[in-house]
Amino acid sequence: MDFKLFRKSIIVLIIMTISCSYSFGQIGSQGLDERINDAFMPIAVWWENLILSNIGYGSLEIPLVLILLIGGATYFTVYFEFINLRKFKTAIQIVRGKYDSAEARPLQQDIPETIKDESKEGEVNHFQALATAISGTVGLGNIAMVAVAISLGGPGATFWMIVAGFLGMSTKFVECTLAVKYREVDGSGRVYGGPMYYLKSGLTLQNKKLLGKILSLIFAVLCVGASLGGGNAFQSNQAAAQIISRFGLEGEMSGTLIGITMAIFVAVVIIGGIKRIAKVTERVVPFMAAIYVLSALAVLFINYSLVDDAIIIIIKEAFTPRAGIVGGISAVMIQGFRRAAFSNEAGAGSAAIAHAAVKTNYAASEGLVALLEPFIDTVVICTITALVIVTFNINEVFEYGDVLNDQVLILSTGERIGGVNLTSLAFDASIPGFSYLLSVAVILFAFSTIISWSYYGLQSWKFLFGTSTAADLSYKFLFLTFTILGAAISLEAVIKFSDAMILALVFPNMIGIILMHKEVKGELIKFLKVVKST
Repeated sequence: MDFKLFRKSIIVLIIMTISCSYSFGQIGSQGLDERINDAFMPIAVWWENLILSNIGYGSLEIPLVLILLIGGATYFTVYFEFINLRKFKTAIQIVRGKYDSAEARPLQQDIPETIKDESKEGEVNHFQALATAISGTVGLGNIAMVAVAISLGGPGATFWMIVAGFLGMSTKFVECTLAVKYREVDGSGRVYGGPMYYLKSGLTLQNKKLLGKILSLIFAVLCVGASLGGGNAFQSNQAAAQIISRFGLEGEMSGTLIGITMAIFVAVVIIGGIKRIAKVTERVVPFMAAIYVLSALAVLFINYSLVDDAIIIIIKEAFTPRAGIVGGISAVMIQGFRRAAFSNEAGAGSAAIAHAAVKTNYAASEGLVALLEPFIDTVVICTITALVIVTFNINEVFEYGDVLNDQVLILSTGERIGGVNLTSLAFDASIPGFSYLLSVAVILFAFSTIISWSYYGLQSWKFLFGTSTAADLSYKFLFLTFTILGAAISLEAVIKFSDAMILALVFPNMIGIILMHKEVKGELIKFLKVVKST
Protein backbone atom coordinates (compact mmCIF):
# COMPACT_ATOMS: atom_id res chain seq x y z
CA MET A 1 0.00 0.00 0.00
CA ASP A 2 1.19 3.55 -0.79
CA PHE A 3 1.94 4.98 2.67
CA LYS A 4 1.49 8.60 1.59
CA LEU A 5 -1.92 7.83 0.10
CA PHE A 6 -2.84 5.90 3.24
CA ARG A 7 -1.85 8.81 5.48
CA LYS A 8 -3.70 11.36 3.36
CA SER A 9 -6.82 9.22 3.31
CA ILE A 10 -6.84 9.05 7.11
CA ILE A 11 -6.34 12.81 7.48
CA VAL A 12 -9.10 13.67 4.99
CA LEU A 13 -11.55 11.22 6.54
CA ILE A 14 -10.87 12.40 10.09
CA ILE A 15 -11.19 16.11 9.19
CA MET A 16 -14.43 15.55 7.29
CA THR A 17 -15.84 13.33 10.03
CA ILE A 18 -14.96 15.70 12.88
CA SER A 19 -16.34 18.70 10.99
CA CYS A 20 -19.62 16.94 10.26
CA SER A 21 -19.91 15.58 13.79
CA TYR A 22 -19.10 18.96 15.35
CA SER A 23 -21.88 20.56 13.33
CA PHE A 24 -24.33 17.90 14.49
CA GLY A 25 -23.00 18.22 18.02
CA GLN A 26 -23.84 21.92 18.05
CA ILE A 27 -27.36 21.14 16.89
CA GLY A 28 -27.47 18.27 19.37
CA SER A 29 -26.96 20.68 22.27
CA GLN A 30 -30.26 22.25 21.20
CA GLY A 31 -32.08 18.91 21.40
CA LEU A 32 -31.19 17.01 18.21
CA ASP A 33 -31.09 13.72 20.13
CA GLU A 34 -34.65 14.22 21.37
CA ARG A 35 -35.86 15.14 17.89
CA ILE A 36 -34.16 12.07 16.39
CA ASN A 37 -35.74 9.82 18.98
CA ASP A 38 -39.21 11.40 18.64
CA ALA A 39 -39.15 11.13 14.85
CA PHE A 40 -37.53 7.73 14.56
CA MET A 41 -38.94 5.84 17.54
CA PRO A 42 -42.28 4.93 15.87
CA ILE A 43 -40.37 3.50 12.89
CA ALA A 44 -37.98 1.64 15.19
CA VAL A 45 -40.81 0.17 17.26
CA TRP A 46 -42.70 -0.88 14.11
CA TRP A 47 -39.58 -2.49 12.63
CA GLU A 48 -38.71 -4.35 15.82
CA ASN A 49 -42.27 -5.60 16.21
CA LEU A 50 -42.22 -6.79 12.58
CA ILE A 51 -38.91 -8.65 12.89
CA LEU A 52 -39.76 -10.09 16.30
CA SER A 53 -43.38 -10.88 15.47
CA ASN A 54 -44.63 -13.95 17.31
CA ILE A 55 -46.30 -17.13 16.19
CA GLY A 56 -48.75 -18.43 18.76
CA TYR A 57 -49.30 -22.08 19.62
CA GLY A 58 -51.76 -22.33 22.49
CA SER A 59 -50.33 -20.18 25.27
CA LEU A 60 -46.86 -20.24 23.70
CA GLU A 61 -45.66 -17.16 21.80
CA ILE A 62 -42.39 -17.58 19.89
CA PRO A 63 -40.74 -14.97 17.62
CA LEU A 64 -40.75 -16.15 14.01
CA VAL A 65 -37.08 -15.28 13.59
CA LEU A 66 -36.14 -17.64 16.44
CA ILE A 67 -38.16 -20.47 14.90
CA LEU A 68 -36.22 -19.97 11.68
CA LEU A 69 -32.88 -19.78 13.49
CA ILE A 70 -33.26 -22.67 15.90
CA GLY A 71 -35.25 -24.85 13.48
CA GLY A 72 -32.67 -24.35 10.73
CA ALA A 73 -29.73 -24.90 13.09
CA THR A 74 -31.26 -28.09 14.43
CA TYR A 75 -31.85 -29.39 10.90
CA PHE A 76 -28.27 -28.60 9.83
CA THR A 77 -26.91 -30.32 12.94
CA VAL A 78 -28.83 -33.51 12.16
CA TYR A 79 -28.25 -33.37 8.38
CA PHE A 80 -24.48 -33.02 8.81
CA GLU A 81 -24.47 -35.72 11.52
CA PHE A 82 -23.52 -33.44 14.43
CA ILE A 83 -20.57 -31.93 12.65
CA ASN A 84 -20.29 -29.38 15.45
CA LEU A 85 -19.07 -32.18 17.70
CA ARG A 86 -17.54 -34.71 15.26
CA LYS A 87 -15.22 -32.24 13.51
CA PHE A 88 -14.40 -29.96 16.43
CA LYS A 89 -10.85 -31.34 16.70
CA THR A 90 -10.36 -31.05 12.93
CA ALA A 91 -11.41 -27.39 13.08
CA ILE A 92 -8.77 -26.66 15.71
CA GLN A 93 -6.12 -28.43 13.63
CA ILE A 94 -7.04 -26.30 10.59
CA VAL A 95 -6.59 -23.10 12.60
CA ARG A 96 -3.22 -24.38 13.82
CA GLY A 97 -2.15 -24.81 10.18
CA LYS A 98 -1.88 -28.60 10.08
CA TYR A 99 -3.48 -28.81 6.62
CA ASP A 100 -2.10 -25.61 5.06
CA SER A 101 0.07 -27.40 2.51
CA ALA A 102 -2.76 -29.76 1.57
CA GLU A 103 -5.19 -26.86 1.13
CA ALA A 104 -2.86 -25.26 -1.41
CA ARG A 105 -3.26 -28.21 -3.79
CA PRO A 106 -5.47 -27.48 -6.82
CA LEU A 107 -8.90 -29.09 -6.79
CA GLN A 108 -8.72 -32.52 -8.46
CA GLN A 109 -11.78 -31.90 -10.64
CA ASP A 110 -10.30 -28.74 -12.20
CA ILE A 111 -9.73 -28.79 -15.94
CA PRO A 112 -5.90 -28.96 -16.45
CA GLU A 113 -5.83 -25.84 -18.63
CA THR A 114 -7.65 -23.80 -15.95
CA ILE A 115 -5.94 -25.09 -12.82
CA LYS A 116 -4.92 -22.27 -10.50
CA ASP A 117 -4.00 -21.93 -6.85
CA GLU A 118 -7.16 -20.39 -5.49
CA SER A 119 -5.65 -20.31 -2.00
CA LYS A 120 -3.50 -17.39 -3.18
CA GLU A 121 -6.63 -15.39 -3.98
CA GLY A 122 -7.55 -15.05 -0.32
CA GLU A 123 -6.31 -12.17 1.78
CA VAL A 124 -6.00 -13.69 5.27
CA ASN A 125 -5.15 -17.01 6.91
CA HIS A 126 -7.57 -19.19 8.89
CA PHE A 127 -6.68 -17.73 12.27
CA GLN A 128 -6.99 -14.15 11.06
CA ALA A 129 -10.38 -14.85 9.49
CA LEU A 130 -11.58 -16.48 12.71
CA ALA A 131 -10.22 -13.62 14.84
CA THR A 132 -11.91 -11.02 12.64
CA ALA A 133 -15.24 -12.85 12.77
CA ILE A 134 -15.00 -13.38 16.54
CA SER A 135 -14.18 -9.71 17.07
CA GLY A 136 -17.44 -8.88 15.33
CA THR A 137 -19.50 -11.20 17.55
CA VAL A 138 -17.65 -11.16 20.88
CA GLY A 139 -18.71 -7.82 22.28
CA LEU A 140 -21.10 -6.16 24.63
CA GLY A 141 -23.63 -8.91 23.97
CA ASN A 142 -21.41 -11.26 25.94
CA ILE A 143 -21.43 -8.92 28.92
CA ALA A 144 -24.64 -6.88 28.86
CA MET A 145 -27.04 -9.18 27.01
CA VAL A 146 -26.20 -12.23 29.12
CA ALA A 147 -27.12 -10.19 32.20
CA VAL A 148 -30.38 -9.17 30.52
CA ALA A 149 -31.19 -12.78 29.61
CA ILE A 150 -30.67 -13.96 33.18
CA SER A 151 -32.49 -10.97 34.63
CA LEU A 152 -35.55 -11.70 32.49
CA GLY A 153 -35.48 -15.48 32.18
CA GLY A 154 -33.65 -16.49 35.32
CA PRO A 155 -30.58 -18.76 35.56
CA GLY A 156 -32.23 -21.37 33.33
CA ALA A 157 -31.83 -19.08 30.31
CA THR A 158 -28.12 -19.90 30.46
CA PHE A 159 -28.80 -23.56 29.63
CA TRP A 160 -30.81 -22.71 26.52
CA MET A 161 -28.20 -20.15 25.51
CA ILE A 162 -25.59 -22.91 25.54
CA VAL A 163 -27.88 -25.21 23.52
CA ALA A 164 -28.41 -22.45 20.95
CA GLY A 165 -24.65 -21.92 20.80
CA PHE A 166 -23.97 -25.58 20.02
CA LEU A 167 -26.68 -25.66 17.34
CA GLY A 168 -25.44 -22.37 15.88
CA MET A 169 -22.06 -24.00 15.21
CA SER A 170 -23.67 -26.05 12.43
CA THR A 171 -25.28 -22.97 10.87
CA LYS A 172 -21.95 -21.15 10.86
CA PHE A 173 -20.36 -24.10 9.10
CA VAL A 174 -22.94 -23.98 6.30
CA GLU A 175 -22.99 -20.23 5.68
CA CYS A 176 -19.21 -19.78 5.80
CA THR A 177 -18.59 -22.71 3.45
CA LEU A 178 -20.94 -21.12 0.94
CA ALA A 179 -19.23 -17.75 1.43
CA VAL A 180 -15.87 -19.14 0.31
CA LYS A 181 -17.37 -21.19 -2.54
CA TYR A 182 -19.13 -18.22 -4.14
CA ARG A 183 -16.69 -15.39 -3.36
CA GLU A 184 -15.45 -13.11 -6.12
CA VAL A 185 -11.92 -11.77 -6.63
CA ASP A 186 -11.02 -8.63 -8.57
CA GLY A 187 -7.91 -8.00 -10.67
CA SER A 188 -5.92 -6.68 -7.72
CA GLY A 189 -6.63 -9.74 -5.59
CA ARG A 190 -9.26 -8.22 -3.33
CA VAL A 191 -11.91 -10.67 -2.21
CA TYR A 192 -15.63 -9.91 -2.16
CA GLY A 193 -17.81 -12.44 -0.42
CA GLY A 194 -20.64 -13.09 1.96
CA PRO A 195 -24.36 -13.81 1.82
CA MET A 196 -25.07 -11.17 -0.84
CA TYR A 197 -22.73 -13.05 -3.21
CA TYR A 198 -23.76 -16.64 -2.48
CA LEU A 199 -27.43 -15.70 -2.49
CA LYS A 200 -27.06 -14.13 -5.92
CA SER A 201 -24.76 -16.68 -7.55
CA GLY A 202 -25.85 -19.86 -5.78
CA LEU A 203 -29.55 -19.38 -6.34
CA THR A 204 -28.93 -18.35 -9.95
CA LEU A 205 -27.34 -21.76 -10.52
CA GLN A 206 -30.52 -23.30 -9.12
CA ASN A 207 -32.58 -21.39 -11.70
CA LYS A 208 -33.83 -19.03 -9.00
CA LYS A 209 -32.14 -15.92 -10.36
CA LEU A 210 -34.88 -13.44 -9.39
CA LEU A 211 -35.14 -14.82 -5.84
CA GLY A 212 -31.36 -14.71 -5.48
CA LYS A 213 -31.20 -11.10 -6.67
CA ILE A 214 -33.97 -9.98 -4.32
CA LEU A 215 -32.55 -11.76 -1.27
CA SER A 216 -29.01 -10.50 -1.94
CA LEU A 217 -30.18 -6.88 -2.24
CA ILE A 218 -32.27 -7.13 0.92
CA PHE A 219 -29.33 -8.59 2.82
CA ALA A 220 -26.90 -5.91 1.61
CA VAL A 221 -29.21 -3.04 2.58
CA LEU A 222 -29.90 -4.50 6.01
CA CYS A 223 -26.20 -5.20 6.59
CA VAL A 224 -25.24 -1.58 5.87
CA GLY A 225 -27.85 -0.39 8.36
CA ALA A 226 -26.74 -2.90 10.98
CA SER A 227 -23.10 -1.89 10.54
CA LEU A 228 -23.80 1.78 11.18
CA GLY A 229 -26.08 1.22 14.16
CA GLY A 230 -25.67 -1.97 16.18
CA GLY A 231 -22.16 -2.64 14.88
CA ASN A 232 -20.89 0.91 15.38
CA ALA A 233 -22.94 3.65 17.09
CA PHE A 234 -24.15 1.38 19.89
CA GLN A 235 -20.61 0.12 20.53
CA SER A 236 -19.05 3.59 20.71
CA ASN A 237 -21.94 4.78 22.89
CA GLN A 238 -21.41 2.02 25.46
CA ALA A 239 -17.63 2.40 25.41
CA ALA A 240 -17.97 6.15 25.99
CA ALA A 241 -20.43 5.54 28.82
CA GLN A 242 -17.96 3.21 30.53
CA ILE A 243 -15.07 5.66 30.18
CA ILE A 244 -17.15 8.59 31.44
CA SER A 245 -18.58 6.73 34.44
CA ARG A 246 -15.35 5.02 35.47
CA PHE A 247 -13.02 7.99 35.12
CA GLY A 248 -15.41 10.84 36.00
CA LEU A 249 -15.18 12.61 32.65
CA GLU A 250 -18.57 14.29 32.86
CA GLY A 251 -18.96 17.29 30.57
CA GLU A 252 -20.78 18.57 27.51
CA MET A 253 -17.99 17.63 25.11
CA SER A 254 -16.72 14.47 26.82
CA GLY A 255 -18.75 12.10 24.64
CA THR A 256 -17.74 13.94 21.46
CA LEU A 257 -14.04 13.90 22.37
CA ILE A 258 -14.15 10.20 23.20
CA GLY A 259 -15.96 9.55 19.92
CA ILE A 260 -13.36 11.52 17.96
CA THR A 261 -10.55 9.59 19.65
CA MET A 262 -12.22 6.28 18.82
CA ALA A 263 -12.84 7.40 15.23
CA ILE A 264 -9.14 8.18 14.78
CA PHE A 265 -8.09 4.72 15.96
CA VAL A 266 -10.82 3.10 13.86
CA ALA A 267 -9.78 5.08 10.78
CA VAL A 268 -6.15 3.99 11.10
CA VAL A 269 -7.31 0.37 10.99
CA ILE A 270 -10.14 0.36 8.44
CA ILE A 271 -8.36 2.41 5.78
CA GLY A 272 -6.03 -0.56 5.30
CA GLY A 273 -8.87 -2.96 4.47
CA ILE A 274 -9.30 -6.56 5.56
CA LYS A 275 -5.56 -7.29 5.80
CA ARG A 276 -4.99 -4.51 8.33
CA ILE A 277 -8.23 -5.35 10.16
CA ALA A 278 -7.12 -8.99 10.37
CA LYS A 279 -3.67 -8.05 11.70
CA VAL A 280 -5.25 -5.95 14.44
CA THR A 281 -7.93 -8.46 15.41
CA GLU A 282 -5.54 -11.41 15.58
CA ARG A 283 -3.74 -9.47 18.33
CA VAL A 284 -6.63 -7.69 20.03
CA VAL A 285 -9.09 -10.61 20.17
CA PRO A 286 -6.87 -13.07 22.10
CA PHE A 287 -5.78 -10.24 24.41
CA MET A 288 -9.27 -8.94 25.18
CA ALA A 289 -10.68 -12.45 25.54
CA ALA A 290 -7.85 -13.33 27.92
CA ILE A 291 -8.47 -10.23 30.05
CA TYR A 292 -12.15 -10.94 30.36
CA VAL A 293 -12.03 -14.73 30.73
CA LEU A 294 -9.18 -14.66 33.28
CA SER A 295 -10.95 -11.94 35.27
CA ALA A 296 -14.19 -13.92 35.28
CA LEU A 297 -12.38 -17.13 36.21
CA ALA A 298 -10.70 -15.31 39.09
CA VAL A 299 -14.12 -14.28 40.37
CA LEU A 300 -15.38 -17.87 40.04
CA PHE A 301 -12.28 -19.19 41.81
CA ILE A 302 -12.96 -16.89 44.76
CA ASN A 303 -16.55 -18.18 44.82
CA TYR A 304 -15.63 -21.79 43.93
CA SER A 305 -17.87 -23.19 46.68
CA LEU A 306 -20.88 -21.62 44.96
CA VAL A 307 -20.11 -22.69 41.38
CA ASP A 308 -21.59 -26.19 41.72
CA ASP A 309 -24.71 -24.69 43.28
CA ALA A 310 -24.96 -22.25 40.37
CA ILE A 311 -24.67 -25.07 37.81
CA ILE A 312 -27.40 -27.05 39.55
CA ILE A 313 -29.67 -23.99 39.62
CA ILE A 314 -29.05 -23.32 35.90
CA ILE A 315 -29.97 -26.89 34.89
CA LYS A 316 -32.93 -27.14 37.25
CA GLU A 317 -34.47 -23.80 36.27
CA ALA A 318 -34.02 -24.50 32.55
CA PHE A 319 -36.96 -26.89 32.89
CA THR A 320 -38.69 -25.72 36.07
CA PRO A 321 -38.25 -21.94 36.32
CA ARG A 322 -39.18 -20.15 39.51
CA ALA A 323 -42.59 -18.52 39.93
CA GLY A 324 -41.26 -15.01 39.37
CA ILE A 325 -40.52 -15.74 35.69
CA VAL A 326 -43.54 -14.72 33.63
CA GLY A 327 -44.25 -17.23 30.86
CA GLY A 328 -42.63 -20.27 32.47
CA ILE A 329 -40.28 -22.56 30.57
CA SER A 330 -41.19 -21.05 27.18
CA ALA A 331 -40.08 -17.60 28.37
CA VAL A 332 -36.81 -19.05 29.69
CA MET A 333 -36.09 -20.83 26.40
CA ILE A 334 -36.91 -17.77 24.32
CA GLN A 335 -34.62 -15.54 26.39
CA GLY A 336 -31.74 -18.01 26.08
CA PHE A 337 -32.21 -18.51 22.34
CA ARG A 338 -32.77 -14.81 21.65
CA ARG A 339 -29.67 -13.61 23.49
CA ALA A 340 -27.55 -16.35 21.91
CA ALA A 341 -28.74 -15.17 18.50
CA PHE A 342 -27.72 -11.60 19.33
CA SER A 343 -24.39 -12.82 20.67
CA ASN A 344 -23.01 -15.19 18.03
CA GLU A 345 -25.07 -14.06 14.99
CA ALA A 346 -25.21 -17.62 13.62
CA GLY A 347 -27.73 -17.48 10.80
CA ALA A 348 -27.38 -13.74 10.31
CA GLY A 349 -24.54 -14.32 7.83
CA SER A 350 -22.47 -11.32 8.88
CA ALA A 351 -19.39 -13.32 9.91
CA ALA A 352 -19.43 -15.15 6.58
CA ILE A 353 -18.21 -11.88 5.00
CA ALA A 354 -14.96 -12.09 6.98
CA HIS A 355 -14.50 -15.83 6.47
CA ALA A 356 -14.85 -15.40 2.69
CA ALA A 357 -11.47 -13.66 2.57
CA VAL A 358 -9.49 -16.72 3.71
CA LYS A 359 -6.69 -18.30 1.70
CA THR A 360 -7.77 -21.81 0.77
CA ASN A 361 -8.71 -24.07 -2.12
CA TYR A 362 -11.38 -25.86 -0.11
CA ALA A 363 -14.46 -23.96 1.00
CA ALA A 364 -15.40 -26.48 3.70
CA SER A 365 -12.09 -25.97 5.50
CA GLU A 366 -13.15 -22.44 6.44
CA GLY A 367 -16.65 -23.64 7.23
CA LEU A 368 -15.13 -25.95 9.84
CA VAL A 369 -13.05 -23.11 11.25
CA ALA A 370 -16.18 -20.96 11.49
CA LEU A 371 -18.01 -23.47 13.68
CA LEU A 372 -15.53 -22.65 16.46
CA GLU A 373 -16.91 -19.13 16.60
CA PRO A 374 -20.26 -19.78 18.39
CA PHE A 375 -18.45 -22.16 20.73
CA ILE A 376 -15.96 -19.49 21.82
CA ASP A 377 -18.51 -16.69 21.82
CA THR A 378 -21.55 -18.32 23.41
CA VAL A 379 -20.62 -21.67 24.94
CA VAL A 380 -17.46 -20.36 26.64
CA ILE A 381 -17.60 -16.59 27.18
CA CYS A 382 -21.36 -16.22 27.69
CA THR A 383 -21.43 -19.21 30.05
CA ILE A 384 -18.61 -17.80 32.18
CA THR A 385 -20.45 -14.47 32.38
CA ALA A 386 -23.64 -16.26 33.42
CA LEU A 387 -21.85 -18.20 36.17
CA VAL A 388 -20.38 -14.98 37.57
CA ILE A 389 -23.86 -13.42 37.76
CA VAL A 390 -25.65 -16.48 39.15
CA THR A 391 -23.04 -17.04 41.88
CA PHE A 392 -23.25 -13.34 42.73
CA ASN A 393 -27.03 -13.66 43.16
CA ILE A 394 -27.06 -16.85 45.23
CA ASN A 395 -28.20 -14.73 48.19
CA GLU A 396 -30.91 -12.98 46.14
CA VAL A 397 -29.33 -9.56 45.63
CA PHE A 398 -32.02 -9.04 42.99
CA GLU A 399 -35.18 -10.88 42.00
CA TYR A 400 -35.16 -12.69 38.66
CA GLY A 401 -37.85 -11.40 36.35
CA ASP A 402 -38.18 -8.04 38.11
CA VAL A 403 -36.99 -6.02 35.13
CA LEU A 404 -38.08 -2.69 33.68
CA ASN A 405 -38.05 -2.04 29.92
CA ASP A 406 -36.06 -5.21 29.21
CA GLN A 407 -32.87 -3.58 30.47
CA VAL A 408 -33.17 -2.28 34.05
CA LEU A 409 -33.54 -4.46 37.12
CA ILE A 410 -34.21 -3.51 40.73
CA LEU A 411 -31.79 -4.60 43.45
CA SER A 412 -32.88 -5.47 46.98
CA THR A 413 -31.48 -2.08 47.99
CA GLY A 414 -33.87 -0.35 45.61
CA GLU A 415 -31.08 0.64 43.21
CA ARG A 416 -31.81 0.30 39.48
CA ILE A 417 -29.07 -0.89 37.16
CA GLY A 418 -28.72 -2.00 33.54
CA GLY A 419 -27.24 -5.19 32.09
CA VAL A 420 -23.57 -4.25 31.80
CA ASN A 421 -23.66 -2.64 35.24
CA LEU A 422 -25.01 -5.87 36.74
CA THR A 423 -21.99 -7.76 35.41
CA SER A 424 -19.76 -4.99 36.74
CA LEU A 425 -21.41 -5.22 40.16
CA ALA A 426 -20.88 -8.97 40.21
CA PHE A 427 -17.16 -8.47 39.52
CA ASP A 428 -16.76 -5.83 42.23
CA ALA A 429 -18.59 -7.94 44.81
CA SER A 430 -15.75 -10.47 44.70
CA ILE A 431 -12.78 -8.19 44.07
CA PRO A 432 -13.38 -4.47 44.78
CA GLY A 433 -12.16 -2.39 41.86
CA PHE A 434 -12.07 -5.41 39.53
CA SER A 435 -14.76 -3.79 37.41
CA TYR A 436 -12.06 -1.49 36.02
CA LEU A 437 -10.67 -4.52 34.19
CA LEU A 438 -14.18 -5.11 32.91
CA SER A 439 -14.20 -1.53 31.61
CA VAL A 440 -11.00 -2.21 29.67
CA ALA A 441 -12.59 -5.34 28.21
CA VAL A 442 -15.73 -3.40 27.25
CA ILE A 443 -13.67 -0.78 25.41
CA LEU A 444 -11.67 -3.45 23.57
CA PHE A 445 -14.83 -5.41 22.74
CA ALA A 446 -16.44 -2.25 21.38
CA PHE A 447 -13.38 -1.31 19.29
CA SER A 448 -12.93 -4.77 17.79
CA THR A 449 -16.65 -5.04 17.00
CA ILE A 450 -16.58 -1.65 15.27
CA ILE A 451 -13.66 -2.46 12.99
CA SER A 452 -15.08 -5.86 12.03
CA TRP A 453 -18.52 -4.45 11.26
CA SER A 454 -16.90 -1.71 9.19
CA TYR A 455 -15.71 -4.46 6.85
CA TYR A 456 -19.11 -6.17 6.79
CA GLY A 457 -20.84 -2.90 5.97
CA LEU A 458 -18.25 -1.91 3.37
CA GLN A 459 -18.59 -5.18 1.51
CA SER A 460 -22.37 -4.75 1.43
CA TRP A 461 -22.01 -1.09 0.38
CA LYS A 462 -19.74 -2.08 -2.51
CA PHE A 463 -22.16 -4.80 -3.54
CA LEU A 464 -24.82 -2.10 -3.86
CA PHE A 465 -22.77 0.79 -5.27
CA GLY A 466 -19.70 -0.74 -6.90
CA THR A 467 -16.07 -1.20 -5.90
CA SER A 468 -14.70 2.22 -6.83
CA THR A 469 -12.48 4.31 -4.56
CA ALA A 470 -15.30 6.83 -4.22
CA ALA A 471 -17.66 4.13 -2.94
CA ASP A 472 -14.98 2.94 -0.52
CA LEU A 473 -14.24 6.36 0.96
CA SER A 474 -17.88 7.49 1.07
CA TYR A 475 -18.83 4.51 3.23
CA LYS A 476 -15.83 4.93 5.54
CA PHE A 477 -16.65 8.61 6.00
CA LEU A 478 -20.24 7.74 6.86
CA PHE A 479 -19.10 4.97 9.19
CA LEU A 480 -16.66 7.18 11.12
CA THR A 481 -19.33 9.85 11.47
CA PHE A 482 -21.57 7.31 13.21
CA THR A 483 -18.68 6.33 15.50
CA ILE A 484 -18.51 9.90 16.80
CA LEU A 485 -22.24 10.53 16.87
CA GLY A 486 -22.85 7.27 18.69
CA ALA A 487 -20.56 8.40 21.52
CA ALA A 488 -21.83 11.97 21.57
CA ILE A 489 -25.64 11.86 21.42
CA SER A 490 -28.53 9.65 22.42
CA LEU A 491 -29.59 7.32 19.64
CA GLU A 492 -31.95 4.98 21.46
CA ALA A 493 -34.38 4.68 18.55
CA VAL A 494 -31.58 4.12 16.02
CA ILE A 495 -30.02 1.46 18.24
CA LYS A 496 -33.38 -0.27 18.63
CA PHE A 497 -33.82 -0.18 14.86
CA SER A 498 -30.30 -1.46 14.18
CA ASP A 499 -30.54 -4.38 16.60
CA ALA A 500 -33.68 -5.50 14.79
CA MET A 501 -31.77 -5.11 11.50
CA ILE A 502 -29.14 -7.60 12.67
CA LEU A 503 -31.86 -10.16 13.35
CA ALA A 504 -33.58 -9.20 10.09
CA LEU A 505 -30.50 -10.49 8.26
CA VAL A 506 -31.63 -13.96 9.32
CA PHE A 507 -34.57 -14.00 6.92
CA PRO A 508 -32.77 -13.63 3.55
CA ASN A 509 -29.71 -15.56 4.74
CA MET A 510 -31.48 -18.57 6.27
CA ILE A 511 -33.83 -18.90 3.30
CA GLY A 512 -30.79 -19.01 1.01
CA ILE A 513 -28.64 -21.46 2.97
CA ILE A 514 -31.58 -23.81 3.52
CA LEU A 515 -32.03 -23.93 -0.27
CA MET A 516 -28.29 -24.44 -0.88
CA HIS A 517 -27.17 -26.57 2.07
CA LYS A 518 -26.83 -29.78 0.04
CA GLU A 519 -23.96 -28.18 -1.92
CA VAL A 520 -22.06 -27.89 1.34
CA LYS A 521 -22.00 -31.66 1.82
CA GLY A 522 -20.14 -32.04 -1.47
CA GLU A 523 -17.59 -29.42 -0.39
CA LEU A 524 -17.14 -31.21 2.93
CA ILE A 525 -16.51 -34.56 1.26
CA LYS A 526 -13.82 -33.02 -0.98
CA PHE A 527 -11.99 -31.49 1.95
CA LEU A 528 -12.21 -34.58 4.16
CA LYS A 529 -10.51 -36.58 1.39
CA VAL A 530 -7.61 -34.14 1.65
CA VAL A 531 -7.55 -34.50 5.44
CA LYS A 532 -7.39 -38.31 5.18
CA SER A 533 -4.51 -38.12 2.70
CA THR A 534 -2.45 -35.86 4.95
